[in-house]
Amino acid sequence: MPTPKLTNEIIAAAIDGYEFQKTRIDAKIAELRAMLSGGSAETAATPEPPTRKRKVSVAARRKMALAQKARWAKIKGVSEPAPAKAPKAKRKISKAGMARIIAATKERWARVRAAKAQQEKAARKVARQKVAVKKAAVKAPRAKAAKKSTPVKKAAVSKKTAPVAAQAGTQTA
Repeated sequence: MPTPKLTNEIIAAAIDGYEFQKTRIDAKIAELRAMLSGGSAETAATPEPPTRKRKVSVAARRKMALAQKARWAKIKGVSEPAPAKAPKAKRKISKAGMARIIAATKERWARVRAAKAQQEKAARKVARQKVAVKKAAVKAPRAKAAKKSTPVKKAAVSKKTAPVAAQAGTQTA
């Protein structure tokens, strides 16, 4: 079975019917509240929201805040808050004080630079010592090997050449 199309007339009639039911239900609720002891006979209908929102200026909001604080203070039994105080004036440093600060800062940075230079100098010295030790370690074995190898080569050459010559002589003869 197809659903009927909703037209504006049908929707308007539905709204009217629901509003009528709502008023009837509100009346019944009011009667029941009246039956309760100490109850009021007011309807529980919610008021419609305002169409536009009110804009409140900053000054008005400040006044409302102060008034609310005063109400809370009255309820709590606290004396009214003191009016807002103007902020303290900023402290200014004298020229002599600024000169002392500048001089102390320059002295501190000079010490920092001197310490850094001293560390770099010590690091360079250590690096030079390491290089010298490496060079000495490399030169010593080469020199020893060179001294040992030259006589060995001469002796080996002389021994090899002599038997070869002797063998050559024996073969030719």
